[in-house]
Amino acid sequence: MFFQASLERKLAELGAQGGVPLAVEFWDGRRIELGGRPTVTFRVLRGSALHKLTCLDLATLGRAYVEGDLELVGPIDEALRAAEVLARRYGGKPDKGRLPRLLRHDRARDAQAIRFHYDVSNDFYRLWLDERMVYSCAYFRDGAQTLEQAQEAKLDHICRKLRLAPGDRLLDIGCGWGALVMHAAERYGADATGITLSENQHALAGERIRAAGLQDRCRVRLQDYRDLAGEGLFDRIASVGMFEHVGLKNLPLYFAAMRRLLADGGIALNHGITAVDPDSREVGLGAGDFVEQYVFPHGELPHLSLVLHELSAAGLEAMDVETLRLHYARTLAQWSRRLEANLDAARRHAGEKRTRVWRLYLAGCAHAFERNWVTIHQVLAVKSADPARNPLPWTRDYMYR
Repeated sequence: MFFQASLERKLAELGAQGGVPLAVEFWDGRRIELGGRPTVTFRVLRGSALHKLTCLDLATLGRAYVEGDLELVGPIDEALRAAEVLARRYGGKPDKGRLPRLLRHDRARDAQAIRFHYDVSNDFYRLWLDERMVYSCAYFRDGAQTLEQAQEAKLDHICRKLRLAPGDRLLDIGCGWGALVMHAAERYGADATGITLSENQHALAGERIRAAGLQDRCRVRLQDYRDLAGEGLFDRIASVGMFEHVGLKNLPLYFAAMRRLLADGGIALNHGITAVDPDSREVGLGAGDFVEQYVFPHGELPHLSLVLHELSAAGLEAMDVETLRLHYARTLAQWSRRLEANLDAARRHAGEKRTRVWRLYLAGCAHAFERNWVTIHQVLAVKSADPARNPLPWTRDYMYR
């Protein structure tokens, strides 16, 4: 077959150079080893898949695995490293992804995208998240912390940065399963409100708040940030792992809403994944295409420079920026290992295809953050009518007490 011969020729060429611990097996028993003692095997399960593998970028390889044309045998993180080698050599595209497309984001589209990603199954997420179900980058003091300890440290880090005090009105935009609002109410005495577009998250967060007896100080609403009416309603605002869904075109609206809802002298923290490319290009090698199709439809990542520009244009003053890229690489690696240890249960809760998507997504994201394909920042900002009366101390000491 032409396609098989073409693929075998490419693999043999790469194998002659050595150094890739990968073997590729075909349905007819043929096997090509690309390096000594392969630790990973890609099995092409049927001849009909070959025409789909003429371009070996990460989207094509990922799609073949998710759709059942390709099987992976071996550690998932090593499979991702081998796939990167194939993509760089035979991906058919430059390393840099496309320029941002400025996708349309409205309430209906965003709600649909959130449901696609988060309304899988709460039990599925429980398999690999920490006990609080914090679905965002943890904060590691050093390498000794468990995931549970690092997630609690992250919640404390956010609350300290915001200088949360008893009675402060806190808004958490995109609150997930309610971990931050519960922590802020229970440990810091805040009056905390969370909003989410996920029905699964909203239902479980309400149950957890009632079970903890925090309903008088803490609540979660099924609501879009654009539908929060009023001005100066909150002393503190946090947005953690949410603005990736906002869209580059909507960043002015997003930060304007944050400023409008924040009281004078208030403090806001935006924690989100950001692009490494200064032009906010998508991740290359087909990785961005795979994520768009299977994981985060309509997701867009702005570069930090664009975040700071739009935040400042909205009338907020950026006071502190912290990069957590290495923290997220470690967080994602731990999530991936937990999922790998619970694959049978994951299939029961999410099905075979979605479990395959998440195997690639978690391991792939760990790889992406480790290699600095993407990064993540916490940006701390204030709203003050009188610039001389900034609500933050002069140094960062207060963050670490």
